Amino acid sequence: MPRSKTIWTIGHSTRTLDEFVAVLEQYGVRAIADVRRHPGSRRLPQFGQAALQESLESRGFGYLWIAELGGRRRPVKDSPNAAWRNVSFQGYADHLESHTFKQGLKALLEFADTQRTAMMCAELLWWRCHRALVSDVLKLHGMEVLHIQDDKHLTEHPYTSPAKVEDGRLRYVATD
Repeated sequence: MPRSKTIWTIGHSTRTLDEFVAVLEQYGVRAIADVRRHPGSRRLPQFGQAALQESLESRGFGYLWIAELGGRRRPVKDSPNAAWRNVSFQGYADHLESHTFKQGLKALLEFADTQRTAMMCAELLWWRCHRALVSDVLKLHGMEVLHIQDDKHLTEHPYTSPAKVEDGRLRYVATD
């Protein structure tokens, strides 16, 4: 099967499950790649991993949790990614170089080959979520990434402002 050239992203936010599914269906998304490091929610139990997987699969959607792509990473000592002032984004930028991340990215791409897939986390706004950095990597590899905000707002991924592509590699090096 040919490799899909498009991946969507979405944050579940505070939606009901029915609202979430309706937005996915509007954009033709048929599978969720859950990229939360800890896929649970006390406040929104419908988005806990087991409940979400069961609900989506009962409606004909695919579901895969990819822990290797989860956020909440700490920067490495002497991080080269100082362009990120947000410590969690700097930590995630460091994670992009890890074997763990590369395994997760491979799993995402293989899953997205089988069905129209959205990468999902909790944060509604993609630019406030580690999905932005994963999207930088996907874009670098020639993928189209489309961020779903709601049924009226779909944004093609621009590189994040700290991102620099040098010699085919993604960098977040401070220039000041």
